[in-house]
Parts: sequence; structure tokens; C-alpha cells
Amino acid sequence: MTALKARVVEVVHETADAHSLVLEPAEGDRGRFTYRPGQFLTVRVPAEGGWAARCYSLCSSPLTDDRLKVTVKRVAGGLGSNWICDNVTAGDVLEVLRPAGTFTPPSLDEDLLLVAGGSGITPVMSILKSCLAGGSAKVALLYANRDERSVIFADELRELTERYPDRLTVLHLLESVQGLPTAAAVRSLAGPYSGRAAYVCGPEIFMDLVSETLAALGARVHVERFFSLEGDPFEEPDAPEEQAEDGDAGEIEVEMDGETRTVPWPKSERLLDALLRAGVDAPFSCREGSCSACACVALEGEVTLDANTVLDEQDLADGLILACQARPVTDRLKITYDG
Repeated sequence: MTALKARVVEVVHETADAHSLVLEPAEGDRGRFTYRPGQFLTVRVPAEGGWAARCYSLCSSPLTDDRLKVTVKRVAGGLGSNWICDNVTAGDVLEVLRPAGTFTPPSLDEDLLLVAGGSGITPVMSILKSCLAGGSAKVALLYANRDERSVIFADELRELTERYPDRLTVLHLLESVQGLPTAAAVRSLAGPYSGRAAYVCGPEIFMDLVSETLAALGARVHVERFFSLEGDPFEEPDAPEEQAEDGDAGEIEVEMDGETRTVPWPKSERLLDALLRAGVDAPFSCREGSCSACACVALEGEVTLDANTVLDEQDLADGLILACQARPVTDRLKITYDG
């Protein structure tokens, strides 16, 4: 069973159109809710004639917060955001998938440039708090919003700036004051920090502007993109149409949560389906090759990917693969989800 249960302990009204859900895992699921700064939860939401799923970043930090928290900003016509903001209250139980995602820094000691637009602050906040509490990194945050009333976590950011004056710099870019974000404004504010690893999240047009501007300054930019999932990833995968013939079955050695096990991999199955069918609690979300939630590192062996819209050339060179799209080339594959 891949779905987890989480009870809503509290609903926090961050702004007029942004709600945070404080979550408590079901007792038997607690161990499956471990997460890294910047990761997200996939939440099952009702849809006409059935169910759908939407991804929401965790703004909580695994180092400072006892409970998980996701922040949802209402979007005009948004299926998931409007249902959550209009209907979810304390005491409700949500179905979710285990935390996932690759929008997370490899070290909390490396100086960072964080850039957020609107509700894109959510995963950025998780990274920021984790670096300050558990590492030695200096962090610069450029945060764009319509106006002061739209600034999510304004009080918390102010408190963190006062607590870590030598390590945290917060730069606000308000449309009501400076106008719409421009390349010149991004260069002026973020340019002094462009030598740092940059993590960017926000509206698509904003991320494109920031990414192009920072890349031109020589920064390595990491972007978190969300989209509406087409199917229902909570449904169990269908059994493979063809069973592997004798001599046509491979195997996977998988490292996860500090443990290693070996499971069979029929060549008619994608990697993720083979792992889940063998009882491996592998992370995933979209099953479409578009979100990177299922990303793992291939240490030995080779695969082909049916689809890939999120891993760039450097990611592939580093050995990252998408389990939901991977099919075997070699008979044996060794992968890791750790580190």
C-alpha cells in the first residue's frame, strides 16, 4: 500500500489566500514521513467522477519542526487549492504519498541564494530554516510579491533575520513598490550572491526570468516546477502485460533509508512498478516523468527513460534517473535513494 494517512492538526491562515495545514502522521505511518528540506507531499483531492492528486511543498523543517506543514495558496480555478482552502479543517484526515522531490541542497553548510515568488516561498522556507538551524551556511533570500499583505511568513522571516543577522539576508521585491520583476531588478538584488548555488521557486514566468538572469551571471540554478497531475498516482499499478521469460529477468539492488535489498526486475516493467510490487517503499508522485519525485541515482548498470522533462544533462551525467520511466538495458542495476 503506497498511500499514507495524515490528520490535519491545525489550519493556519497565513494571508487572505494562503492556508497552511499542520499535519500529524497516522501512528503506523510515522516512519514513512521522513523528509529532506525542500521536498513536497502529494495530496489526494476529490475530482468530478473520482480522484486527482496535487503536490504541495513542505514549509516545515525536519530539523526544527515537530510536525509537517504544507502551505496552499488559492489559485483561480485550481482544483486542489480551492478544495483545500474551502473545505479542509482541523481533524480531517488526508491521503498523501511519502515526501519526495529533488529540490533540496546536498549540504546545509554551503552558502545559498534562494529566490521565491509568491507561494514559491514554501520549499524555500524549509531549506532556509534547515540551513540556519542545522548548518553553517549564509543564506540570501530574494522574495517577490504583489504587496506587503501578500508576503507569506512575513513575521517568521523577520524573526529569523533578527536571530541570524550575520547569516540571513532577506530582500523583498514588491510589485506595488518596484513594479513587476525585471532582469535588471534581479541582477541588482541577487547579483552579489550569484556565486552561490541558487534555488528558485514561484510562478513559471518568474522562474524563467530569474533562471535566465542568474545563469547569465554564471550561477548553477535549481528550479522547482509544479504542474497538475493528469492521472491518479494513488491507484495501484496494473500487473505487467507480459511476464518475463526464463533468462529475461533482471534484478535491482536498492539502497533506501540505510538498508540494502535485492529484488527481481522483469524487463516488461518500469523500475518504479517493479520496486513497489516487491514491497519497496519507493517515493513517487506523477508517474509521468515530469516531477522528479521518483528520482534516484544509478550506481551500476544502465537504463533508458521512456519520458523525461525534468532532469537536465548535468543531472543525467550525475547518474540521476526517473524510476517511473526507467526500463532496463543491463540485467543488473544498483540504485540508491540515500544521499
